[in-house]
Amino acid sequence: MRLSILDQSPIISGHSTAEAVAETIKLAREADRLGYHRYWLAEHHSLMALADPCPEILVARVAAETTRIRVGTGGVMLPHYSPLKVAEQFRMLEALYPQRIDLGIGRAPGGDRTTAMALGQGQYSNAEDFPEQVQFLVAWLDDNMPSSHPYGKIKAQPLGPTAPPVWLLGSSDYSGALAAQLGLNFSFAHFISADGGDSVMRDYKRKFQPSAREAKPQALLTVFAICAETDAEAERRAASIDLRRLNMDYGLNQPVPTQAEAESRQYNEAERQRIAYNRRRLVFGAPATVKARLLELQAQFEADELMIITITGAYDTRLESYRLLAQAFDLIPSA
Repeated sequence: MRLSILDQSPIISGHSTAEAVAETIKLAREADRLGYHRYWLAEHHSLMALADPCPEILVARVAAETTRIRVGTGGVMLPHYSPLKVAEQFRMLEALYPQRIDLGIGRAPGGDRTTAMALGQGQYSNAEDFPEQVQFLVAWLDDNMPSSHPYGKIKAQPLGPTAPPVWLLGSSDYSGALAAQLGLNFSFAHFISADGGDSVMRDYKRKFQPSAREAKPQALLTVFAICAETDAEAERRAASIDLRRLNMDYGLNQPVPTQAEAESRQYNEAERQRIAYNRRRLVFGAPATVKARLLELQAQFEADELMIITITGAYDTRLESYRLLAQAFDLIPSA
């Protein structure tokens, strides 16, 4: 089973954004050494808890700091951007790091509506043009824009013999259906939605139409997981993401709480119920516990790969979680 990492570059309370980015580089190096397959960077805008608004730039740095692991985006929020510009960026990344780059794309705003309008210079993209954007992007990546098209003579440089695989990201049936229709890879965000994803993944595979890019469907499941030496310690460390998600429900734009901040928070009954509800999107426990649950989800969703996102109240416990998972899944460290 291939195991990969999604990194949102969390900003933990009391730490700077520069420290958060440095911790991303540190984790990427360790993931490369531990034997993880992919390392994806997420795009978020104007959030006090997440430091990366431009994953395409951080991809370049992470790829330069590693030697083996595939590096990509999870993902570029395409409605904000020109498909041609994104194709040019990723053709350049492919030229720099051949056959190590993944292009994951989504249609969410990656922030609130006001920020999305600022990105669009006063216009809010509702992603109605997303299917066309994806088709343009793939055509420029593959240098096969129809000659009869008004853009037919435009080339996304630097051209080369290979192009990054394209993954459509989603937490509903929309992106799964589009990925199947266009013959692209699909990644489902279980950490966003715990409901109905298994049927979305099965429909994607059943309806997949082979394309020049992909002969068969490839499905990746992204799960939020926290691993510690014992089940009890893992549950204790989950307190930080419990509070982080509750703050999000309240619309609070704050850094990720530290372990101490999370443990000192007092909850009313409604909040405890909300935390229990949110924990349906979280796997936590000792290595054997987490591995067993992840394999259950992999079978339930018929996923070809698993990707793990981990945020805790301290950077060292996040790193420890990934190390324990690597050991549990018998990943092969690089020399």
